[in-house]
Amino acid sequence: MRLKFNVLLLGLIGFGSVSAQEMLTKQEAIEETLQNNFGIEIASNDLEIAENNKNILNSGFLPSLTGVAGGNYNLEDQEVTFNDGSTNVVDGAETTQYNASVNLNYTLFDGLGRWYNYKSLKETYDLGELQARQTIEATILQLFSVYYEVARITENIEVLKQTLENTKTRLTRAGYAFDYGQVNKLEVLNAEVDIVTDSINLLNAKQQLRNTKRDLTVVLNAELDRSFEVDTLVAFIGELQIEQFIKKADTNNVRLLQARKNIAITDYNYKASKSVFLPSVGLNGSYGWNKGEFPVTSFASSRTTTGFAAGVSLTWDLFDGGSGITNVKNLRIQKDSQQLLLKQIENEVKRDVANANDAYQNRLEVYRLQEQNVVTATNNYERSQERYKLGQITSVELRQAQINLLNAKTNKNLAKYEAKLSELELLQLTGQLLNIDF
Repeated sequence: MRLKFNVLLLGLIGFGSVSAQEMLTKQEAIEETLQNNFGIEIASNDLEIAENNKNILNSGFLPSLTGVAGGNYNLEDQEVTFNDGSTNVVDGAETTQYNASVNLNYTLFDGLGRWYNYKSLKETYDLGELQARQTIEATILQLFSVYYEVARITENIEVLKQTLENTKTRLTRAGYAFDYGQVNKLEVLNAEVDIVTDSINLLNAKQQLRNTKRDLTVVLNAELDRSFEVDTLVAFIGELQIEQFIKKADTNNVRLLQARKNIAITDYNYKASKSVFLPSVGLNGSYGWNKGEFPVTSFASSRTTTGFAAGVSLTWDLFDGGSGITNVKNLRIQKDSQQLLLKQIENEVKRDVANANDAYQNRLEVYRLQEQNVVTATNNYERSQERYKLGQITSVELRQAQINLLNAKTNKNLAKYEAKLSELELLQLTGQLLNIDF
């Protein structure tokens, strides 16, 4: 009976097992995410658009050059009276005219509007870089929240495997003891029940691992059936370095940098809007060719001209109905609003950094306590095993010590990765997430 029971368990535990898998390191996961993640690709496209917009070709500083060509044909009856009183009548008089020209227009001065618009476009590009960085930071956090979950479940599976092996050893020992009449059947049945429980826990953990790995492939934009393992090694940054990062959060936090860029952009837009109060000066020039064929009623039968033409124009909108003045007033108000928003974000960032640091320190301390708890639970379980062999405690008491050890190890794994994720969140708030080695 025990032989059939053990064969069944081997089949259950073997379900879902895989052969040797590739090791997906943290750095490789980051590189794949940066190359393939949809959100990052979209942010890169937006940044490319901002780069195109800040180009000199979009600044308004370059002249416009146009080519014009045309032709006209007239067929009409004409009656012409000359100065001496004579009259000339022509039926079906034909007139043909052709022209071609190249025209140049250039704005010499527009009240400094395009100058400030150009500066605003450069600041907008810088803002786009910050927005792309924010997207990357958020994606990296998302990546590691799933990556470390895979690592946690992987370590839990090893703990569950060891728990199952210990229970199977207990079943074997109880079986021999029962065969020799040292214990009753209840000890064997308890061990068999515990083996089933441990097997189910292991199977559920393996299923959870497969699901979480699929979540990770979505972040990586990789194949769903990809087979891999992750690195379970976690290293924490030193406390002194964390303190330095926190001190520089005001100058590195991406939200604060974006708020300051928005202030600069609004300021340039405000200055550009005031160009409505100044005149604009334009330069125009052309080189043209014209040819005409005229009927006999004209003083000339044909005429051809070529040559240059140039001119300077001054335009001044003395009053545009008030829309320009209203726009200037509104942009000045927007400047004030951006300053207020910056102060609000500064307060929020200080709060978020303080909260994140407290959470990190707390979870780090919990992790250290859980490490000590594993040592205590291990000692307790080993002593319980010795006492069980001597018949000093029951299998129920041994099982409780085993469960305590299982919980201690899985809680330690959870505390470790929660502390690491808290550290990453703190690094994001201080603007250092992309500046560290993982």
